[in-house]
Amino acid sequence: MRISSSLAANCLTTPELTAWLDRLPDVIRRLEQRWALTPDTPLDGEEPSCSYVTAVRAANGMPAVLKIAMPHMEGEHEIQGLRFWDGDPTVRLLEFDDELGAMLLERCLPGSPLRALAEDDQDAVISGLLRRLWRQPQKPHPFRPLSTLTRYWANETRSQIEQQPDIDMGLVRAGLHLFEELPGNATRTALLATDLHAGNVVRAEREPWLVIDPKPFVGDPAYDATQHLLNCRTRLRLHPDKTIRNFADLAEIEYERVRLWTFARAAAEPRDDWSNDNLMSLARAIAP
Repeated sequence: MRISSSLAANCLTTPELTAWLDRLPDVIRRLEQRWALTPDTPLDGEEPSCSYVTAVRAANGMPAVLKIAMPHMEGEHEIQGLRFWDGDPTVRLLEFDDELGAMLLERCLPGSPLRALAEDDQDAVISGLLRRLWRQPQKPHPFRPLSTLTRYWANETRSQIEQQPDIDMGLVRAGLHLFEELPGNATRTALLATDLHAGNVVRAEREPWLVIDPKPFVGDPAYDATQHLLNCRTRLRLHPDKTIRNFADLAEIEYERVRLWTFARAAAEPRDDWSNDNLMSLARAIAP
């Protein structure tokens, strides 16, 4: 068992997460026994920072991935989301333990991330995946509204900016206002992945590309365009209108709503470093 340094660092931030990390070795042993798992060749790619992830072989010899998610507000319903999408177009959930946040997942082979492609090619793949993901779950369902996430972020930002005298408060207030307003005036809602970017799309055999690591909320599909766009930071900064409009057209969603959501996140999403002006520069460029 190997715990990534970034996961260990995240778990030192609160006593609850430290306790979760202390229990993790025992949880792994129990799951290996229950699901008859054997270790396999380590996975390539970046080390996860919010979950324990390792390559295994299932009881039938099938290559799989064991994932145990760190308790995390945004990822609370990952298991339920994967059950809802059922492999279309996400990685398949083979086994799960909701109480432990544990998942045995289909392993994508070769598993290389979409970020290896040029950003224009990423646009085409991610927009197509988003259109397939956007389905409305039937009630009753466990998924929280997008307003729960934006309210959580707004509270985090308000607590952070009290210690930031040099930031542009006008931009921050405008972004916070949109965090309150946009979730309630969407004309369409669907189950969103909320964290879909080129690092969370990988090559597979069952389909050319599959989605991993969704963080489901129900809300405005235009929001779901923002994570990929914000990950294309240079292009978005140099050609903001063109970049947003082209992706909105590919995803078949309203440009103006994508622009407003992107502005809100750039201006008012909580962050570790408010002195870095890149996001604020973007916010000024696309401000309503």
